[in-house]
Amino acid sequence: MFNELLTRLRFFLSRTRSSELDAELQFHIEQSVQASIAEGITPEEARRKALIEFGGLERTRAQCHEQRPGWWMGTVRQDLRYSLRGFRRNPVFTATIVATLALGIGVTTAVFSVVDPILFRSLPYAHADRLVSVGLVAPIIQQEFMLGGSYYDWRDQQTPFSSLTSEIGTSSCDLTQERPLRLSCASVESTFLPTLGISPVLGRNFTSAEDRPNVPGVALITYGLWKSRFGASTGILDKTVNIDGHETRVIGVLPPDFEMPTLEAADVIIPQALDEAQERKVGSGSVLYSFARLKPGMTIEQAKSALQPLFNYSLSLAPPAFRNEVHLRVRSLRDRQMQDVRLMAWLLLGAVLAVLLISCANVAGLLVARGASREHELAVRSALGASRARLTRQFLTEALVLSAAGAVMGCAVAEILLRFFLAMAPEDLPFLRTVQLDLRIILFTILVSLFCGLFFGVASAWQRPRSQALTARSAMAARKTTLRQWLVVSQLSISTVLLAAAMLLSRSFMNLESQSLGIQTQSLLTTRITLGQKNYPSPERQMAFFQQVESRLRQLPGAGLVALSDTLPPGGNHRDNIYAAMSVAGKPVPSGPTGGRVTWRWVSPQYFRALDIPILKGQGFSEEELSSSERFVVLSKLLADRLFPGEDPIGRQIQVPKLTGPLYTVVGVAQNVKNGGLAGEDEPEYYRLRRNRAEDWDGSSAILLKTSLPPQMASQFMRAAISAVDATVPFTMETMRQRVDALAHGPRFVTALVLFFAASGLLLSVIGLYGIISFVAAIRTQEIGVRMALGASRLDILWLITWEGARLTVLGGLIGVGTALGISQLLRSMLFNVGPHDPFSFLAVAILLALVALVASLLPGQAAMKVDPAVALRSE
Repeated sequence: MFNELLTRLRFFLSRTRSSELDAELQFHIEQSVQASIAEGITPEEARRKALIEFGGLERTRAQCHEQRPGWWMGTVRQDLRYSLRGFRRNPVFTATIVATLALGIGVTTAVFSVVDPILFRSLPYAHADRLVSVGLVAPIIQQEFMLGGSYYDWRDQQTPFSSLTSEIGTSSCDLTQERPLRLSCASVESTFLPTLGISPVLGRNFTSAEDRPNVPGVALITYGLWKSRFGASTGILDKTVNIDGHETRVIGVLPPDFEMPTLEAADVIIPQALDEAQERKVGSGSVLYSFARLKPGMTIEQAKSALQPLFNYSLSLAPPAFRNEVHLRVRSLRDRQMQDVRLMAWLLLGAVLAVLLISCANVAGLLVARGASREHELAVRSALGASRARLTRQFLTEALVLSAAGAVMGCAVAEILLRFFLAMAPEDLPFLRTVQLDLRIILFTILVSLFCGLFFGVASAWQRPRSQALTARSAMAARKTTLRQWLVVSQLSISTVLLAAAMLLSRSFMNLESQSLGIQTQSLLTTRITLGQKNYPSPERQMAFFQQVESRLRQLPGAGLVALSDTLPPGGNHRDNIYAAMSVAGKPVPSGPTGGRVTWRWVSPQYFRALDIPILKGQGFSEEELSSSERFVVLSKLLADRLFPGEDPIGRQIQVPKLTGPLYTVVGVAQNVKNGGLAGEDEPEYYRLRRNRAEDWDGSSAILLKTSLPPQMASQFMRAAISAVDATVPFTMETMRQRVDALAHGPRFVTALVLFFAASGLLLSVIGLYGIISFVAAIRTQEIGVRMALGASRLDILWLITWEGARLTVLGGLIGVGTALGISQLLRSMLFNVGPHDPFSFLAVAILLALVALVASLLPGQAAMKVDPAVALRSE
């Protein structure tokens, strides 16, 4: 009976593929049957026991048979059922992997939603790839621009564009009928919308006849304003509204996705109404921003070459001081829009992809560990005929099931994170207003989940089970450890790069916020008022309004100081001259380069005291000087040192513009103030006294109120005082601290997100490190027992285990630091007062990585110290 049983087993095994594993399996089945018979078990029972012990021979072989019709779909269904049963038997393991994937995929999806409109999504214009921004680049204006006279010459003579158009820009305007509303109005040429390829959803565009001075006003309104103010009524067409005191007829509604090519916020589009004949006569003309549509087949470089003769002619008309500093620029519209945020977008995308890779490596490590515990099962399946491709498909099926579950949960995580990101995002990123998880983002999520599934699926199926696994379940554990170690090293190196970037940006942001602005921001309330031309058509009436407001504010309870200025530091719009346009009376008129920009402001006498700007020499403005016919000026220290090197400027006179401008008497030198934004270079500056003369006033002014009252109470009093003068004038209020904080929103947003990604990556890396050290400690249990039996102390065992973690950490840290040093140069333009190779930042990263790695290694090391040698020696 026994010999017959062995013959049947040999015959059955001979039908499977011939390999070393077949021979090993046959040998161990024979040994098992013989041992069972020797114990008194019947041959049939012995055979049944052997089959059960070695994986269910007949059932496993049937599963591996792939020659029957429809076998492929059958095996896929079988793999799915097998995977789900395996995950159900180990819910903690499954939940850990799905949660890790949900975090990685969710964060990646949320960030891709933010950067997609910046880097990849097409602009909301027809054939946007052919739209360009064209103009001159000069020191006084940051973006390319055109002057009115030159623009019309270029428009008439250019050849590379099918259309060329212009806009003046946006400015505050007021909808003054019924409920007053502050809006933003954009003044554009009649060809503006056709050049961009935009058609109104309701009504029409204005014509060239309507784009002339002294004609009845017309306007197009945005879709959002149409819905919020006019209830999306079609009766808005040809309705007359009052904008800045002018009767204006609404002739159209813009599409919902309309945006200005400069990305400035605009609620109303009106004709710029320039007098072309007058612009051509004037030597300079109005400052325009021009955009064009390239002809089909025309490249940007070809267009730039074709415009060179026109540029050379315009340059010959410019003052000599400008000619060496003016350049022609033609660039795509996307480049113009995204130049300031593109690096930020790539940084965020790179950081989140690094977190995704860490997540995938972590999951791959977990699956490799699970695969080590399944070596016996997989060896049996391989011995019974399962091909390498068959086993790999099983691993990939399991990985894709997990990644699909992670993707579903990741979408929920992405929705939560996206709302959080948008709440943090600065308001000057208008293209983020429409960000949402649409079909495009869902498809991206599916691709990410497929990538994750293939990544850790291939990693877990990388090695093939050997015959030793048939008898020793841990035989493959040591071999699999190497793969897991390299996965952990990769996690640590990527995490180090993220930590280095986060540390550099954090130090930069701290420097940005802690720098001296030259002004104080506490207990200051600010507001800006722009008067409409209908109610305040003359400078005299504008001056009277602001003087009445100033008088009422001084009478408020708790009011300390009240000051007026046309603009406020440290950032935002301000007036500029070029340095070469200034001269000192009694000195030769300078010639040569422009010398850069010089900022200037109209201010009232209490301006310096309200902002606590120290007067270093002379004095500030006085109330008595308000009625003087003389013109007075206060210089910043930077400008005074430049105009009067080694001299006392008090009482001296400067002329702006030189040769033709009025003379200003210098009465003081003020400390330098941050006036180029938080991260910009400080510019020389001078302050002109806003006298009680109409020539010094216009319809716009910022008001500063220094008060001891709480901001909320002070704002109520301030609102009542302004409304008492004119209740129809719209305005907004904020504290000076809020205004300065708003300038830091962009760096704060990027820094916070990179810190979040770095923390997430570090946490996942530490979990992976803890897992591999625990795994190593488990498979070396017998070795630990032997060492302790031979006299090794518990501290020796602790060092043995923690050294494994230290070795991996040092290797991963060195790779990460080397990589970070190489790519940190890309962050140079985003850093403030800190270098890309800042030693303190990299030292802090090394210390942090060492501390968390020590904790991750000590915990399994302490567990290994408690191993009983007697139990350890019997562990195999």
